[in-house]
Parts: sequence; structure tokens; C-alpha cells
Amino acid sequence: MQSRWVDQDARAAVEHYEQAGFGPELALRIYSSRLLGGSSKLVLHGGGNCSVKTKMRDLSGDEVEVLCVKGTGADMAAIEPAGMPAVRLEPLRKLRQRAELSDDEMARVQRANLIDPMAPSPSVELLLHAFLPHTFVDHTHANAVLSLVDQPDGERLCQEVYSGRVGLVPYVRPGFGLGRKAAEVFDRDPKVEGLILDKHGIFTFGTSAKESYERMIELVTRAEERLKINRKVVFKPARLPQAIASLADVAPILRGACCLKDAGGEGAHRRMILEFRQSDAIANFVNGAGLARYGAAGVITPDYTIRTKNNPLIVPAPEAGKLDEFKRAAGQAAADFIDNYKQYFARHNARAGGGKIMIDPLPRIALAPGL
Repeated sequence: MQSRWVDQDARAAVEHYEQAGFGPELALRIYSSRLLGGSSKLVLHGGGNCSVKTKMRDLSGDEVEVLCVKGTGADMAAIEPAGMPAVRLEPLRKLRQRAELSDDEMARVQRANLIDPMAPSPSVELLLHAFLPHTFVDHTHANAVLSLVDQPDGERLCQEVYSGRVGLVPYVRPGFGLGRKAAEVFDRDPKVEGLILDKHGIFTFGTSAKESYERMIELVTRAEERLKINRKVVFKPARLPQAIASLADVAPILRGACCLKDAGGEGAHRRMILEFRQSDAIANFVNGAGLARYGAAGVITPDYTIRTKNNPLIVPAPEAGKLDEFKRAAGQAAADFIDNYKQYFARHNARAGGGKIMIDPLPRIALAPGL
């Protein structure tokens, strides 16, 4: 990756936000957050988060130390100060002394300590940011880092590539537990420049926005460079029909298969809007003989399930002139996907004690060999 930091642009951001009454720390936080959010290799829309520790006046006019952290669901690529709710920092730091803290309790503490009670809810990873001592903290779900460490020997690869420059945090669901575990890993070696969260992403930090941002770029670049070694992957090709049906013929069939009756009225349906993507890498993947196995391996980080679900819909290769057969097969594949998703939800909802609400069970990605 290449650093996109430009000192002149950073100064312009400080001047711009100063006119709106915001200090230089928050201005530079906004500037570097947008740089990170502008790269899909680092952040999906709504994903990742960032923070800055600074001082602000509360509603009583008292100056207090605060943590400004990205609000839940905000887009880092276009974030503004309103998307960085400020929370009193000292009460958050005290929480580290707790043995446990439920998500509901954590949410109440967050909202009770907002400088502006009307601000959006802070990121679920608020406490991880609070427990680290650095002024600026950045977090992304960098593709290259996850591709590197989400391997059976991921810890060894991490040590090989980073030589002790990062700490490795075992997978913990985001929330209080993750914040404490990450802080413990950092405390064991405060000289590290970042933390890699297994199956999750990477954190970098620094005394300045530029330092934290450029550490992110450098550490992700190291992962990219390691992945280039013996990286060419060619899947054994499947036997495909000699003539593949056209996209114009296949898309309406898939759209019809991936729909649900809507409670809004008789005959009403919820239908998806399809976007077609093709490249040599995609063709290599979807045309492989083992697609049913490796295509269902699961996403690289739980964050992706928000956008893609954990698995794609896999349909047979659509043969030209045999669209009726494809329609039946695609319809059955979609019905099986929906049924499996409902079972998946019920199974894990019960494991979590119930009370969860299932989103729609429709697929978000469909893989069509040959197309």
C-alpha cells in the first residue's frame, strides 16, 4: 500500500474544522480516518473504527478528558465530527478493573458518559480504544493481514513478518472481554506498534494521527509483500458445459430464486437487486472443481457477515439452451440456502440464550460457474 497522507491537505483540514470550532486533534483524526476509509482493502462501508483522546468542554462548561471514537455504523470514508461521539475517558478506563461487564451494562456506561447525550452510540470496540494509552488509535479489517494470519500457522507467520513489532490477540468477541484481552497483550510489550486481532483485524496507534496512519499502511504492506511469495493459486478446473448461458438469461432466474413473499400484501415479494462481477481471479475461483468445498469455507472475518452472510449461494453452471434445468436447480439451491440459514440461526440463537432477531435469510452472493 502507499501512504496517501499529504501534509498540505492535513493542514487544510485543521484550518477547515477550526473554523467550525473543533480542535486540531479531532481535525487530524477526521482527515486520517477518511484516508483509511477510502480504501476497500482496509475498510468495508461501516466497518473499522478510529479514535482520538483529547479535551472538550461538557455541557456544564468544564474541560474534561474525552475519547472521540467512531460511532457505530458510521462510514470512515466520509466521516465528520458528528460521527465521532465524545465520551468521558476516565470512567471508561476504570472499567478495566471489572472482572466482567455485559454488553447491556457497557452500552449504559457509554451513553451515561457521552458529552452530548444526543450523539450516536459509540463503536462496540470503544473500550479497546480507551484501554490503550495512545492519543490516536486506528482499526481496520485489512484483507492482507487477515489473509496472512487466518491460517493454521498464523502465529508463526505473524512473528516471521513482523519480528515482534505487533502483539497477537486471540479471537474474542468484540466488547468488554476483547478490550481487556487486547490491553493485556499490549501491557506485556508496550513497545509494539500495533495489535493483530486473530480472525478480526489490525490496530495501530501513535502519538500523532500521521504516525498511527502510516504504521497501518506499513504493517499492511508487509503482509501484502509476504503474500506475494508463492502466491499464484490455480484451482483444478471443473468440467463445464461447452456453451454457458448469457448473463441476460441467468440474472432474472437468480433474482426470481432469491426472493421472499412479503407480508405487505398478497402476491408481494422482496427481491434483490443484482450486481455482476467478473475477473480472472473470480473465474479461477468459481470454475474450480472443488468450489462446493472451498466456496463454503466461511468469511475471513466476522465483520463481513454483516454484508455478505457467512456463505455464498452456489448454483450449477448455467448451460445455454437448458435454462429450464438451471431454473429448477437454482430454485432448489436458493431454497436449501434459506432453510440452512434458518437452522443456523435457530441453532446459534439457542446457544446464545435466545432473544436474537433473525434478519432475512436470503443470500448476498451467488457463485455461478462459467459466468
